Amino acid sequence: MTGTMAAEMAPTVPVKIFSAGTAACVADLVTFPLDTAKVRLQVNSRESKSVNVQKRYRGVFGTILTMVKTEGPRSLYSGLVAGLHRQMCFASVRIGLYDSMKQFYSRGSGDVGIGTRILAGSTTGAMAVAFAQPTDVVKVRFQASVRQPENGVGMRYNSTIDAYRTIARDEGIKGLWKGCLPNITRNVIVNCSELVTYDIIKELILKYKLMTG
Repeated sequence: MTGTMAAEMAPTVPVKIFSAGTAACVADLVTFPLDTAKVRLQVNSRESKSVNVQKRYRGVFGTILTMVKTEGPRSLYSGLVAGLHRQMCFASVRIGLYDSMKQFYSRGSGDVGIGTRILAGSTTGAMAVAFAQPTDVVKVRFQASVRQPENGVGMRYNSTIDAYRTIARDEGIKGLWKGCLPNITRNVIVNCSELVTYDIIKELILKYKLMTG
């Protein structure tokens, strides 16, 4: 009876996909300024070396303060719409489909080894990047663009949709998937480290009832 109730209460695949994407969007709303600062530091470091100029930003919080002073608080959330697109495409696949991939590789067996978990994590990690890479490209383009309202210089793209269209028109469809292979390699490692570790720890907690009263 208990097993039947548990099966009935288990979330469906669409529920897992939607909840994973929604949770990731909430997290992105909170952490987006930090992600923007990271992109600016990476871009500024590269530009400083190439043209031998003084670095514009120093440290994460120094970068955030500089952006707020020179470009306004809204600059910290430049590319947010693309970021939310990314999370709904990316997290929903890499997290929402993990259990399904695990069942697929184990052929429905209840005894799932670490190798199967790693294979499932690698698969959903690669699928997520391949699916969501255009949103990541657009997000980073917005984050890297410096707003200069005092000079009358606007953003490179008028909107998120305009960015997708412009990149596809000027750089070809391949332009939306720039950096896809390195990103897949990175995310496969990250996804395996995060999800497989979480999955094993959760299973041990449930097995030995470590958090029961």
